[in-house]
Amino acid sequence: MNNRTIEQKLTDMGLTMPVLPTSKGIYKRCLTVGNLVYFSGHVSVHMDGSFVTGKLGLDLDEEQGQYAARQCGLAILASLKEHLGDLGRVKRVVKLLGMVNATPDYDKHPIVINGCSELFATLWGHDGIGVRSAVGMGSLPGNVAVEIEGIVEI
Repeated sequence: MNNRTIEQKLTDMGLTMPVLPTSKGIYKRCLTVGNLVYFSGHVSVHMDGSFVTGKLGLDLDEEQGQYAARQCGLAILASLKEHLGDLGRVKRVVKLLGMVNATPDYDKHPIVINGCSELFATLWGHDGIGVRSAVGMGSLPGNVAVEIEGIVEI
């Protein structure tokens, strides 16, 4: 059995959690209800907390979109760590809703959101794969490329 922590796995992958930008909205990043933690939409941010911006099908290609989705996943991990104190408390990913800032004719939303899903599958194995939706949006706050919200079980 592999006993490496989520943070050790991230280090092995050459990844770190980003600095989270200060929220301008009135909401909680994470909320625990029973054994579920709901996390609000986390936007695509670079490691320094600046936004990954652009529209898929116009400004960004699939690879850049997957990077943006992975960065959402890392931001989610940062919020979960802050909320829970220890990412080891997460048992499984239950649901993700991935929103892609895209042109009307863009149709590769699932490929983009795989950037986050692959990260979680690598970190938690089979338990990192939950149910998921991947949809296109005409715009996202601050012209960010991707926003992802979801639920994990603790």
